[in-house]
Amino acid sequence: MKQTKSKRLRSYAGTVVVLAVVFGGSAVIGAHVRSEKEHTAKAPTGAAGQDSLAVPVRPDVLPVTLTVYEDLRAPESKAFAAEYADTFTQLLAAGQVQIDYRLVTPSDAANGGEGALAAANAAACAQDQGHFTQFVDALWAVQPVDVADDGLNSEKLLKSVSRQAHGIDEAKFVPCVEERDHDGWVKKSQRQFTEAGFTAAPVVQVNGETVTAPTGGADGLTPARLRALVQKAVDLAVRQAVSPSPSSSASATDGSTTAGTGTPSDTATSGTDTAGTGADPSATTSESVTPVG
Repeated sequence: MKQTKSKRLRSYAGTVVVLAVVFGGSAVIGAHVRSEKEHTAKAPTGAAGQDSLAVPVRPDVLPVTLTVYEDLRAPESKAFAAEYADTFTQLLAAGQVQIDYRLVTPSDAANGGEGALAAANAAACAQDQGHFTQFVDALWAVQPVDVADDGLNSEKLLKSVSRQAHGIDEAKFVPCVEERDHDGWVKKSQRQFTEAGFTAAPVVQVNGETVTAPTGGADGLTPARLRALVQKAVDLAVRQAVSPSPSSSASATDGSTTAGTGTPSDTATSGTDTAGTGADPSATTSESVTPVG
């Protein structure tokens, strides 16, 4: 009887050891996977711009790109979003702008914790399903009043926000949040933000030109001034669209055929522009990605 009891104890102990090894190994593997994702900039679906670090919201006509850097933990970003919501809606409805949202995390560096990073990763997970703006709007409602509070660094809270946003498939969203799929993408955005000399969000740019404070923050900008700056950029884009570019004029003159002969004129050149690049100096380039948010 004692031998049987001893065997049972040994069997039980062996089972515990095996389970400990299995779960311990799983934890190590999980930690390794999360570490890899922190260093891999996996962009969410529909990301655009340089290095695919922007989440675009846009109509069909895109004369102006409005870039908005947001820190989802920072009360200043929440206040900015509330103050400019109507302005952004009007600009989008008028077909005047594409809005590129860039998620950054300076509040984490200033206050400790990872609330901004966790929230930005979750917003990117929502973007994978085309619900970026809905998720961010719901997130503002639960943002802690005190920026020192790292309350957004909670998977339970972020899952709750996804349900408030509606339309998000939790079966896809939850693993993305738990495994921090887009941490590396957010960290890359923050590195570029810091390298540009910015220390706080929000930051707003019109066609790449910063129109808020040089180091960050919306001081000095108003909705009326932003609308005026956008209109100025739209007017410039229209003028450039209807006016022939210098290189086009040059090619029309230098590359034309002599009247009545069908042969190139004596003044024709090799077809390169004056800079030797072959590019149209007035042309601008941009990445076009179908919006999903």
